[in-house]
Parts: sequence; C-alpha cells; structure tokens
Amino acid sequence: MTHLWVRAEQRPNEERVGLTPEGAAQLIAKGIRVTVEHSHNRAIPIDGYRDAGCEIAPENSWPSAPSDAIVFGLKELPEDGSPLTHRHIMFGHAFKGQHAGQRLLQRFKAGGGTLYDLEYLVDETGRRVAAFGYWAGYAGAAVSLMAWAAQKGGGICPPVDTYPGRDALLTALGAQLDATGTDRPRAIVIGALGRVGTGASDLCEAVGVAVTRWDMAETASGGPFPEILDHDIFLNCIFARPGTPVFVPKSALTQSRRLTVIGDVACDPDSDYNPVPVYDAATTWTAPVLRVHDAPPLDVMAIDNLPSLLPVESSQDYAGQLLASLLTLDTLDAGVWGRASETFHTHLKDI
Repeated sequence: MTHLWVRAEQRPNEERVGLTPEGAAQLIAKGIRVTVEHSHNRAIPIDGYRDAGCEIAPENSWPSAPSDAIVFGLKELPEDGSPLTHRHIMFGHAFKGQHAGQRLLQRFKAGGGTLYDLEYLVDETGRRVAAFGYWAGYAGAAVSLMAWAAQKGGGICPPVDTYPGRDALLTALGAQLDATGTDRPRAIVIGALGRVGTGASDLCEAVGVAVTRWDMAETASGGPFPEILDHDIFLNCIFARPGTPVFVPKSALTQSRRLTVIGDVACDPDSDYNPVPVYDAATTWTAPVLRVHDAPPLDVMAIDNLPSLLPVESSQDYAGQLLASLLTLDTLDAGVWGRASETFHTHLKDI
C-alpha cells in the first residue's frame, strides 16, 4: 500500500501544509495510507486530519517512518548532514546551482533516497502542476510596501508575522501607507504575466499603488534597464536561470535613482544567475529587509517563504492544485512523479 507521511515543518515561521484534511480523505478513499505528524504551529489543526481517517504521529518523527513511506513536507530539512534514505516530496532548491542544494543532494546520494522536488512537478508541456507563486507575489509586495512606509518614517521595516487572512493584511498595510502622509509609491513588476507577478500586481492595486507591468518582451534586450530606477519599488518575480539578465547591478547603488525598495520575491541570492546582485543572503521575518545603501536608502526584501504570511489561504490553494497529482502516488514511475524522479537522477549524476 502506498504510504504518504506528512511531516511537520521544522523551519521557524512556517505554518503551511501541502495537504488539507479534505484532500487526505480523498487519498484514503483511493487506498493510500496517510500519516500526519503533530505540529505545534501548522495553520490547519490536527483534529481535521484525525477525523478524515489519518494516522497521527509525533512531531518530527519522520526519520523513523517505515522505509517505504513517502515523506511530504514543504520547506527544507534541518541541515544536519544525515543521509536521506526515504523518498521525499519537498522544495529542495537544489537544481539551479544553489550551494545549499548541493549539500542536500549529497545527503540523498549517501542515503539512497529520492527527491521529488515540488518545483519540478510538471505536466506533459512542462508547466508546473502546483505553485505558491501567486501568494508569494502577493505577500512579497505587501512586505516591500511595508519597507517603503518604514523608510518614510525614517526607519527600517520592523519584523513581520502571519495574518489570519488577506483582508486583515490589506487593512494593516493600508493603515501603514496612510500614516506616511504622502502619495502612494510607484512600483514596477518584472514577470508580471506569471503567477508571482500577478499576485504582486493584485496586492499593489488593492492598496492603490500604480503598477508598471513588465515581462519577457520588455526585458528581451538584456539591459541595462534605467526605467527600474525611476520607480519607488521594484518587485522581481522572475526566477533565476541561465540567461536571466541583471535588473539592478551593483553600480545602481550610487546612481541617481528614485528606487528605494527592491522586493526580490523570486529570492535566489545563492544562485550564480541572481538578477539582483546587490545582496547575497535571504532576509528573515525578524529582519525583513537588508539595507544595501544609505543616502538615499535602498532596502532589499528577500524572504524565501513569503506565502506563510497568509498560511491558511496559501495552503488551501496549493493543496487544491496538488491533490490530483497526489492521487497518482501509486504510480511513482509515471507522469509527474516519473518526470520529477528523472530530473533528480539527472542532477544527482553531477554529485
């Protein structure tokens, strides 16, 4: 029997989950065994999973799960160097040259396990079957606007926390923008036609911020892009890959510019293809921005688990997208799972 083991997230400020109780009930009806770990901070309570018929396991007990269990989580595992023997479904961030990702692949090679990277679950056309992108863009734009508002008050963006829903987020953000006593800023979104860019644009419009929308056509020249510097806020919604142009070079720090906030929603500072090479490390919930220049200021927001700002809505949305693929876990050698396995083994050869 196929056995899916939903682990607790061990990263701070991570309350999301990729399977809802309703989805778990459908898996069980299909004949898939589902175990869900307790979690001290999951946005969806454990009682719903228990009522759906799931087995309940202690928090963070996945290392001792049966060897045939498929361990399902979202964010990274603790970097303790231990060999990984199970099959894992998660965001590995390991196939684009990320240095931490190389260490993760080494652990899989040592343990003989397999990574089914959620970013590489694609259909026959190469399109991802599920993504948090919309909510990453939505939340990333919100935090970037918070950073701009803090600058107007002479400060730097304070710590951020989860919100019970989008209405609560919009109310709080609108109040912060109003408190500046100035007109709303102007933002430019690159990658505006994708899921991430759509979310970022929707958030901006919801709080009255004018948006310039760019996508592949506007960036095909390869740069430079002085238009970016003529906006208050730049929201990068393009994931780093070979051939991605540099949008804001280090030389822009000392150039004449209106730009004071970069929201690097894609957040790939560890990649050799980082299109915003003015910083080199992700920011955090306690320190949401990194000030890379003073007078005039330039703050970079690069939180890498942004959808967790709205954990219930983002979990429900993502889980709904992913469920159809989870229902095919009994055929791991075919379809989205077969393609993900092939991608993993291709990259493992280089380790």
